[in-house]
Amino acid sequence: MEGEIVVKTKRVEQGTLLILLVIALIFPLLSERYMLSVGISILIMALLGQSWNIMSGYAGQFSFGHAAFFGLGAYTSSILYIDFNISPWVGMIAGMCVAALVGVLIGFLSFRYKLRGDFFALVTLAFAEILRVLFNNTKALKGATGILIPYKDAWKEFQFANDRIFYFIILGMVILATLFIGVMSRRKFGIFLIAIKENQEAAGSLGVPVLQYKLVAMAISAAIAAMAGTFYAQYYGFIDPTVVFVSSISVEAIVPCIIGGAGTLGGPLLGALVIIPLQELSNNLFEGINGMNMIIYGVLIVLFVVFCRDGIYGTVIRRLKGARS
Repeated sequence: MEGEIVVKTKRVEQGTLLILLVIALIFPLLSERYMLSVGISILIMALLGQSWNIMSGYAGQFSFGHAAFFGLGAYTSSILYIDFNISPWVGMIAGMCVAALVGVLIGFLSFRYKLRGDFFALVTLAFAEILRVLFNNTKALKGATGILIPYKDAWKEFQFANDRIFYFIILGMVILATLFIGVMSRRKFGIFLIAIKENQEAAGSLGVPVLQYKLVAMAISAAIAAMAGTFYAQYYGFIDPTVVFVSSISVEAIVPCIIGGAGTLGGPLLGALVIIPLQELSNNLFEGINGMNMIIYGVLIVLFVVFCRDGIYGTVIRRLKGARS
């Protein structure tokens, strides 16, 4: 019976991902520019969600500071491009490395002193705020004026006149991140992360190198968030600390996982697919009301935490298991 449940769970997961992939591939062929921008926003949130999912969904270390890594990716690639004429593609890799190193530093300082749960969340939030203030007040880092990225329609410059190219690039990033997490979750690394999430002390007593695995998860999570930051900078063409280091970015990493299902492969994708259209709808219905998207995020988080704690995908899996028990 347990084997049947596992098979059904895998079929649901594979079917969900296949349907989402087909929708994602067809969508840009049938969309105008506005709808393409909505699709790109969905994929950026999905990528951010997948980055948070590794650290918090699988390893169980709740982060509220992913804006730090997102902003580092955006600023590293942009500064290298503006000041040193280094291609944003190279800058993206550099940004991922910088974010991973910062993630390891934050993780080491936190995990070494056994900070978990709310305390770890506050530490990550504090680091994101420190970076926002630092970048906002440092002239060498462009300060509060931010960075305006000059437009050049060229692959080397990571700039395209056709939004469909941007769309397929971010889609490729999401697919790569999802495939990586899918492979990871079925290997020793993913199994150990889940063990750490369920019971860190028990995992450690069985020989799992807890600190090492949590730091690696932190580095991978930070690097993927930085990749999303670089894409954001190149797509929108302007960044400043109040855009890429703000807590709303961290919320956008968390919400799709809560809505779709944290610790699941398809959860962040489903969550992003729900959130962004709702956000666009609310912006049109409540035009002129600042912060409406954050209000919607708050209401949805409360509703899902109370009535659908495992998210959309997690709830389906739980009901499948319940039907067989």
